[in-house]
Amino acid sequence: MQLEIRPDPAEVGRARRWARSRLAGSGIQADEPLAETLILLVSELVTNAVVHTGRPAVLRLCLPPVVTEEATVRLEVADRSGRAPVPRCAGDDATGGRGLALVDGLADRWGWSVEATGKRIWCELDRCAKSPGLPASCGGGAVAYGGGAAFEGLAYEAV
Repeated sequence: MQLEIRPDPAEVGRARRWARSRLAGSGIQADEPLAETLILLVSELVTNAVVHTGRPAVLRLCLPPVVTEEATVRLEVADRSGRAPVPRCAGDDATGGRGLALVDGLADRWGWSVEATGKRIWCELDRCAKSPGLPASCGGGAVAYGGGAAFEGLAYEAV
């Protein structure tokens, strides 16, 4: 399922509402940590696409046909800019520049790839069976993306 995004910051709220409505019928509860994290990631990735490219984008949400205790949800934002995400240091007082650093910290996996008409940034969240002693996210926050290396302490800007 996908949603066309216009290059307008108001689209971020619409994207969140759309993602919430898709989760509502999927078996993932709105107050579940997976849903809350997914909505935050939608905000960050759509904001990056809208603000840094100024071009239309497409939000895709891939939910498993049957949501189990160990299902994986995939979120993708494809935009029409072929420019790669660029490492960016965000100062302590900066009001922006932390979007992809949040994605890196919250997603179980994330990455990006060049597409024929631009690029696609994706992330995946695992819904884990609850076990004593496991952190809220069962993934290790592993990063797999199509270019460059991860730099600890740096934010990434999708441009």
